[in-house]
Amino acid sequence: MAITSREELNACAEQFRKELATKKKRVLVCAGTGCLANGSDKVIEEFKRNSVDAVAIAKSGCHGFCEAGPLVRIEPDHILYVHVKPEDVEEIVDKTLKKGEPVERLLYHHPVTGEAYLGEGDIPFYKSQTRVALANCGAIDPDDIREYVACDGYKALARAVMDLEPREIIEEILESGLRGRGGGGFPTGRKWMFAHAAEGDTKYIVCNGDEGDPGAFMDRSVMEGDPHRVIEGLAIAARAIGASHGYVYVRAEYPLAVSRLKNAVEQARQLGLLGENIFGTDFAFDVTIKEGAGAFVCGEETALLASIEGKRGMPRPRPPFPANKGLYGKPTVINNVETLATVPAIILHGPAWFHGIGGESSPGTKTFAITGQVANTGLIEVPMGATLREVVFDIGGGVRTGRPFKAAQIGGPSGGCLPAELLDTPLEYDALKKVGAMVGSGGLVVMDEGTCMVEVARFFMKFTQHESCGKCVPCREGTKRMLEILEKIVAGEATMEDLDNLEEIAWVVKESSLCGLGKTAPNPVLTTLKYFRDEYLAHIVDKKCPAGVCTAFRKYSVDPELCKGCGKCRRSCPAEAISGEVRKPHVIDADKCIKCGACAAACPFGAISLQ
Repeated sequence: MAITSREELNACAEQFRKELATKKKRVLVCAGTGCLANGSDKVIEEFKRNSVDAVAIAKSGCHGFCEAGPLVRIEPDHILYVHVKPEDVEEIVDKTLKKGEPVERLLYHHPVTGEAYLGEGDIPFYKSQTRVALANCGAIDPDDIREYVACDGYKALARAVMDLEPREIIEEILESGLRGRGGGGFPTGRKWMFAHAAEGDTKYIVCNGDEGDPGAFMDRSVMEGDPHRVIEGLAIAARAIGASHGYVYVRAEYPLAVSRLKNAVEQARQLGLLGENIFGTDFAFDVTIKEGAGAFVCGEETALLASIEGKRGMPRPRPPFPANKGLYGKPTVINNVETLATVPAIILHGPAWFHGIGGESSPGTKTFAITGQVANTGLIEVPMGATLREVVFDIGGGVRTGRPFKAAQIGGPSGGCLPAELLDTPLEYDALKKVGAMVGSGGLVVMDEGTCMVEVARFFMKFTQHESCGKCVPCREGTKRMLEILEKIVAGEATMEDLDNLEEIAWVVKESSLCGLGKTAPNPVLTTLKYFRDEYLAHIVDKKCPAGVCTAFRKYSVDPELCKGCGKCRRSCPAEAISGEVRKPHVIDADKCIKCGACAAACPFGAISLQ
């Protein structure tokens, strides 16, 4: 069956809604990567084994509340169960599906008050969110195009193809104020306008799904949970710039996203929503799913295009920009997953609706992957301009360790580290740039007082140095030298001259690198130097790590009043650094000690402590 008009699309949507409504209840089990890793596939199998008449069992994409997975959603009762195991299914079936009663112990309970929350909308984690790109994630089966169409899917494409000229599509995106959600924040409409105006019969649109930031999973969750939204956004962009073919570039480490995207493309072709004469017009468009090899640098536009062409993924100087000379030398637009997933909602609801969300200079919403020392880890979507404090404490539930909040690293491995005094900073492009951070792709790592900020800078520098393609000298040599200095600092071997060199090199790399990887790699160093310089000085001058993290500064000692001379510490020491007679206090040879902590763990009397 091919849909050839808006009327047929509307009829299909109505038919699909009726088909989905034949069951009185619907069980949606999260089948995102996180929940699958925790066994949600076995939960689905158990529900199918305990099937009940008039109850539909389906999988969904990521709900976002990864800390509480596996998640099970019961509709239309608006019940959300957390930490569901296969052995819980029988009770859910007996009490909820048959009797309509909630299973109290499986509801989300507030960690402090103990209050139980019945539905998703009541839980603080969800309550402060505004979902646009994630609107369908967790609510539909990503492998069933009927569910996407039933939720007004492809209506925006119908409007773009049948009611709007390419220039009018671009004007609506410009008016909405949508900025690229992949990191740079460049106005999406302007990028489309450049490609639209570029000369050439062949043009390309590319979706950048090469999400390589440690701890980030925003794009992966959208591709897994709502792949048709990405394809629809890609098709609308193609119509705007005059492209007839598009690519979704997704890293091969995302096999579930790859599988669901390929399935979605095939389903869209079967319904005539991809291919020739879309909606009975002369607009033709098709999509290829391209798997990347997992190089972080391929998140950069020109490196990504080189990878699609079969070349080594390395950036090239600009200009010419991809909008004029991109894939195979043709005008090309590259947008990231979240940007394209936002486009259908703008075309469907209008630019004024979108501009009414968020701030004046940064309208709309942004997804963040919130991880680290925070009570509620997961995927969130908030209006641009929401403060860091709101995200960490209202949505994230605060620091899970009970220690004071120390910092948040925003924007992935190339983002900045912001201290507690900047908790009221709005999460939007211009405000974050002023304080040395960036929105980036949306990674957000929360840290408590037990974190060493120098070690944090070293950790992220090690990642970016490893991922540098090596093409330009500032990035290739500068990141290596910065890493060497940071390793000297955490080893207790650095001097004040090293600290001056570190800061100078960081600015050189930032100002003179060829691509975005090198230009942003120094951000963790520069922001930690700006806001946590006292920790660098403590490592260099005082020869101590204030957080007690860096091994080089650890010193274990035995309290002779508590030591009973049992010898357990001596026997557990791999370096044979402990000596002493039975029933007499033992001593640790500091020169031999490798500071592993095995002795302290073995001592039953608490006689060994870290100084």
